[in-house]
Amino acid sequence: MLAHSLVHTYELSIPIFVSIWLAEFEVIRVAGMEFAVTQASLGVIVTAGYGLFGLGALPGGIVADRVGSRRLIGACLFGMGGSFLLLGLAPGLVAVALALLVWGAAASVYHPAGLTLISKGVTVRGTGFAYHGAAGNLGIGLGPLITAILLLVFDWSTVAMLLAVPALVAGVYAVRAEFDETAAVDADDSTVDARAGSGVESVRAFFAESKRLFVGAFAVVFLITMCSGLYYRSVLTFLPSLLSTFPGFEPIPLAALLPGVDPSAGRTLNPERYFYAGLLLVGVLGQYTGGKLSDRLPSEYGIAGVFAALTVLALAFLPVAEMGLRPLLVFGALFGVTLFMAQPIYQATIADYTPVGTRGLSYGYTYLGVFGIGALGGVIAGTILTYADPGTLFLALAGIAAAATGLSVLLVRRRATGA
Repeated sequence: MLAHSLVHTYELSIPIFVSIWLAEFEVIRVAGMEFAVTQASLGVIVTAGYGLFGLGALPGGIVADRVGSRRLIGACLFGMGGSFLLLGLAPGLVAVALALLVWGAAASVYHPAGLTLISKGVTVRGTGFAYHGAAGNLGIGLGPLITAILLLVFDWSTVAMLLAVPALVAGVYAVRAEFDETAAVDADDSTVDARAGSGVESVRAFFAESKRLFVGAFAVVFLITMCSGLYYRSVLTFLPSLLSTFPGFEPIPLAALLPGVDPSAGRTLNPERYFYAGLLLVGVLGQYTGGKLSDRLPSEYGIAGVFAALTVLALAFLPVAEMGLRPLLVFGALFGVTLFMAQPIYQATIADYTPVGTRGLSYGYTYLGVFGIGALGGVIAGTILTYADPGTLFLALAGIAAAATGLSVLLVRRRATGA
């Protein structure tokens, strides 16, 4: 839970920095060439780090099956802390891109390692996923909130270095912790089969186990998680900068709120950063609710319902925003809860459809789809916002969610027919 909260603290603090980088940097210099800083070009930079966050999940899952979760989680924490130290020292956007790549590589191993640990070490699995997801959402919400508060006092480079400290401290704890990583395996005989060994042992075994995964329902679940990742990254990467264009989100001079602040310093309170953090923070309720639902009803029905709701919410976002700040606050809370309900449900579904011995591999593929392929959402959103308009972006989001709904219906029908 601690590691999960920190992974998402860093992940979702990056969009806060994106809105600053758009204003601070004008060009990107690479090999003697210059590129203008736009939402599209920044989308490419951020996608590089987010993409590695997902691409590294597959090898991370393989290693988790072989060496266990505790070592990988410790390495993840140290790597993330080091990457944000590098980010704080970055003199330009090329160095920012390199720091984000280091963060992506370090963070990529967390989800296959952490989810494998829960699926094999916790007997009440759905509840375990619920608490784990809630911890992640505390990081998702509090990370950007703490970042925004620190930015009232420090520049973004200093804030990045301050954010590195918790991961380094948590890394020390992680490598010293001791626990039984397979405490739930004997208690859950339904998930143990002939392939419940210690993971893939060779390239041939990797391809054989991968083939076994993708000839079944896992292939449909993988496509659903890919859609989830595209939706998630597309809506969140530029949300703070998008919100800043809405009525009611004008910057407020800090001197008008706090006596003694020098007006000439030009420091402002940016409401969109706090709305963004609040939207993410209420996702704790969504994670918890989704996890509990997966213990009480077939997960296939839950996934279908959540993505159908996300389709409607994407189409309603801009019309509600035009109604004013108060309706948008209520809508944002509903959107935040729904956005994060899907995650614990599909995590439990994956555990139902995969053997214990390659659970890390299956979660590796899952987060390759969610955060690897899903990272393209940053490029999609940045390109649409640069060359089209927000209405086009939310229409694209609705299409992605509708596709996930259709795929979820396939799982529902499969369950109903017992195929």
